Amino acid sequence: MNAHTASQDATVDALFQPIRVGSIEAPNRIVMSPLTRNRAGKGNVPTELNATYYAQRASAGLIIAEATQICPEGQGYIATPGIHSPEQIAGWKRVTEAVHAKGGRIVLQLWHVGRISHTSLQPNGAAPVAPSAIQAKAKTFVADGFVDVSMPRALELSEIPALVETYRKAAANAIEAGFDGVEVHSANGYLIDQFLRDKSNKRTDAYGGSIENRTRLLFEVCEAVAKEVGADRTGVRLSPLTSFGDVSDSDPQALFNRAVERIAPLNLAYIHVIEGETGGDREPQPFDYAAMRKPYKGVWISNNGYDRAMAIDAVASGRADMIAFGVKFLANPDLPRRLREDAPLNKPDQSTFYGGDARGYTDYPALD
Repeated sequence: MNAHTASQDATVDALFQPIRVGSIEAPNRIVMSPLTRNRAGKGNVPTELNATYYAQRASAGLIIAEATQICPEGQGYIATPGIHSPEQIAGWKRVTEAVHAKGGRIVLQLWHVGRISHTSLQPNGAAPVAPSAIQAKAKTFVADGFVDVSMPRALELSEIPALVETYRKAAANAIEAGFDGVEVHSANGYLIDQFLRDKSNKRTDAYGGSIENRTRLLFEVCEAVAKEVGADRTGVRLSPLTSFGDVSDSDPQALFNRAVERIAPLNLAYIHVIEGETGGDREPQPFDYAAMRKPYKGVWISNNGYDRAMAIDAVASGRADMIAFGVKFLANPDLPRRLREDAPLNKPDQSTFYGGDARGYTDYPALD
């Protein structure tokens, strides 16, 4: 082995060092990102097919399971799983058992879509809820295909404690279902992100206006979840620059610096950050992620458009502790092995991303 190959091997080793993520012992730094696949069964219950899919990907250092609604009002797309009914808890238990049987570790992403929904998906055809009654310029996926999201109503101040309680209960349900932890979804233009950003939050009460007020719901939800299941089993996902779901902020740097500073004392297991536009441009505008990270001492997971070389560099340099891969994991159940061996990757079939059956879901080949 020449010196050059040896140094390359040493660098790829950065991705294969074990790491403690709160209470979770991860054998490598490769994370499976949460991916909405719209394949839940009747009653939004996970099925054996979902269990097979996740078990195939159990070699990840950590699997973050797909966004999962915390209550019926939290649903924004058809055939997405929930974690609020006994049947859903039992369905997820099949998934966690299958992953653990393969030696994997899996946490559940807790989701409330807020205004990114449609009346046809809401209980009794009601309007979706949001920080403010502002309709997003966005589409959602219903029984008839893609449609404009519905006009939301603003949450009453008196409803917010019950909302926080719903997150707490969903976290408890996730642990009952056998998950190793939970991730509070506060990214991608969904409910908590809608509260964070000043384009979607025009409230004049304690949850709107100043950055301090707009980061309040994020803090209260993370605090309630951490108290329920343990901070060492709680992560959070943030996306400072994404415009997904028609959100933006007039000062994202100040907002997200403060968001992290505010939740840092909770000592959460990890913070998971989407860099740039979700699934798109990594640098739509300048942003200092190191400054955002500064107050937080736990595991930092970076996400969005990473290839092998970028991932090795980010972890080896200490810019990130772990790297999350989305579409690459979707198409490559054995992604960690392929990254280690620098093996070619399967090509993802975009036509099968959302909805459908085993095709484009559990039939991507592993190297063997």
